[in-house]
Amino acid sequence: MPQNPADLLAAALDDLHPTAIEERDAGWRVFFADPDGRDAARRALTVALREALTADPLDVPDEDWARRSQESLGMVRVGRIVIAPPWLTPPEADARPGDLVLTILPSMGFGTGHHQTTRLCLALLQARDPSGLRVLDVGTGSGVLALAAYRLGAVSVLAVDDDGDAVTAAGENFDLNRAEGSITLRHGDFRLMTGLEADVVLANLTGALLVRQAGTLAAAVVPGGSLIVSGLTLDEEGQVASALGLLLEPAARLVEGEWAGLRFDRPVA
Repeated sequence: MPQNPADLLAAALDDLHPTAIEERDAGWRVFFADPDGRDAARRALTVALREALTADPLDVPDEDWARRSQESLGMVRVGRIVIAPPWLTPPEADARPGDLVLTILPSMGFGTGHHQTTRLCLALLQARDPSGLRVLDVGTGSGVLALAAYRLGAVSVLAVDDDGDAVTAAGENFDLNRAEGSITLRHGDFRLMTGLEADVVLANLTGALLVRQAGTLAAAVVPGGSLIVSGLTLDEEGQVASALGLLLEPAARLVEGEWAGLRFDRPVA
């Protein structure tokens, strides 16, 4: 079980459906769709964490918070993938043969490439090489991982998210990158969807959710396929690895800061 307050907070937030989470030096800012959801989450967290939590309510206009929090973001490079906001154009001096540039709008959808978990997934995805394969992106957020899979040559990409703002953001990013007809976007809870299967399954979620849904995620991986996961802290890695390791074979591991990214494979036979 997580022991420090940050891990306890991450685990408790898992069931409260925040719109987004912004990490700051002074703590976390957690966004909810409306004041009622925010206040209910505050009460639940206060009960769950007791003296470990100090929470102050704040009203932030939907249209402003993402722009303000991300307007100073620069470009991010992970292997061949370069992620940039629309107001930046990768300079010629930074261009390399084979670069794939993704333009991501600041939005309510998680995933600008600046968080370690997104970078870990992007690195593991490139190492796996989805060219010619079917890819499923669970909890797509901004759609950055789905876009990366498409640009890396995946033959089909299905992006799923149960948050309406994330689906809207992902759709805008697909349009912006001229991929709107090449990536299928579905609004709904992957846990309730049937028939999900792919050669490569991407799941940048939370450690707690990965443990609870290990069976669902593993079942979506076809023989010879791979599951790439992140969103788990190093403290949660053992639980996630144990849950998924019972169903799939560990294949790769990357670490950045306090976060881990893992890949599991399903043998052909």
